[in-house]
Amino acid sequence: MKIDEEVQEVIGKEFDNFIKSGFVLIDFFAEWCMPCLMMEPILNELNEKFAEKIKFGKVNIDSEKVLAQKFNVKSIPNFILFKNGKIVQQFVGAMSQDDFEEKLKEHI
Repeated sequence: MKIDEEVQEVIGKEFDNFIKSGFVLIDFFAEWCMPCLMMEPILNELNEKFAEKIKFGKVNIDSEKVLAQKFNVKSIPNFILFKNGKIVQQFVGAMSQDDFEEKLKEHI
């Protein structure tokens, strides 16, 4: 089964449904954020690698201010790992693919 390599952007009304079951990693980002842009190919890689275990999504903090405030996103990139709609862990800042992968493997 081929998964779309691009991480799907999630908008407000879809968000709760998107995170409600299983492991879901949300990337809170902005188009103007250089570290966010640097993380994009890493996220796409991890999306493919963890396709059967974690669902990936991203939220643009400029167009989804309410979601950013709800999860207290003050610095980006900001990644929140959910399990069945509940926050499991939050990572802030850019990191290597290996570091990111290790953090995800701790939970699955």
